[in-house]
Amino acid sequence: MEKRFVYADNAATTRISESVLAAMMPALREGYGNPSAVYKLGREASGAVLAARKQAADALGAKVSELYFTSGGSESDNWAIKGAAQLGAAAGKRHIVTTAVEHHAVLESCGALEKQGFEVTYLRPDVYGRVTAEQVAAALREDTCLVSMMLANNEVGTIMPVREAAAVCHERGVLFHTDAVQAVGQIPVDVRELGADMLSLSGHKLHAPKGIGALYIRTGVMLPRFIDGGSQERGRRAGTENVPAVIALGQALTDAVRDIRGRAERLAAMRDRLAEGLLKIPAVTMNGHPTERLSGNLSLSFDAIEGESLLLMLDMRGICASSGSACAAGSTEPSHVLTAMGQSERLAKGSLRLTLGDENTEEDIDYMLAVIPECVARLREMSPLWKG
Repeated sequence: MEKRFVYADNAATTRISESVLAAMMPALREGYGNPSAVYKLGREASGAVLAARKQAADALGAKVSELYFTSGGSESDNWAIKGAAQLGAAAGKRHIVTTAVEHHAVLESCGALEKQGFEVTYLRPDVYGRVTAEQVAAALREDTCLVSMMLANNEVGTIMPVREAAAVCHERGVLFHTDAVQAVGQIPVDVRELGADMLSLSGHKLHAPKGIGALYIRTGVMLPRFIDGGSQERGRRAGTENVPAVIALGQALTDAVRDIRGRAERLAAMRDRLAEGLLKIPAVTMNGHPTERLSGNLSLSFDAIEGESLLLMLDMRGICASSGSACAAGSTEPSHVLTAMGQSERLAKGSLRLTLGDENTEEDIDYMLAVIPECVARLREMSPLWKG
């Protein structure tokens, strides 16, 4: 089969779309004013930021005053968790609940707080990567100040019962944060319906550039200032706004929610065909929930191979994929998500994450179905662990 290029790592990042690029280009060339300036060029830039904030708010069912632009999902997670911890400490509450399968931005923020004297409970998922609202309820204490649970897992695509968990927290007066970086643009996300007090998102997961994200902070939640030095973002995050990227995020969110259900159906159909073919390979396991999962996510573990070796071989054949979270690239440790789900270290080290996006085609699926089994077979021929 003729070699082709297939990008199947959309959970790591996406290509900037034509509509997003067109929206942000004027701000890179002509509309370069500082939004804090009083002259016309500055006022125009300020108006563009406000328009993008409204686009983002509309896409999420939020108020314009509840959206704060950040540099991305990791910053948003840090601000939400550390800010809520500060509020909790001031009230004598120093206990946090999260899950063992969160993104590293959440886990390492919690780890940093533990060094400051906070206590963190890490809830273990079931074999599908799900943590229940009942687990959250059982973990809450009188001194719990925050629960952080991701909306959809970045490695295995499992969708969490965030709405139910948030309701449990509100019954007990506990703040609730959700990392929705993977979910926004993939499934309908309405902050009012979810009941989240804080929600993180990132632009480069939905065809905006890297380095732009947002944090939703519900009205009434007074998180402390995150960056000192200016009055931007209503005094909570100093720094001259990245106007082109802000415009890009507003456009990307508008595009992402326009036909979200139709898009999900198209991706799910391709993912299911890909899964059906790859699951015919001997000794392969599909990771994540069989139905409650993101439509474009397929996570598999192959026994007796190294995931990194598979990725390199696929790259030589023109296929871009990952073995888990992009933020853990280069690590030789098995996925913390898969091991938390109960998978053996040996199997977890043979993981492959294929995430489909808007630009993938049926021909891409055909190519991956032809190439991946060949690569797995070749690696197993060289593996001393393979007994097949």
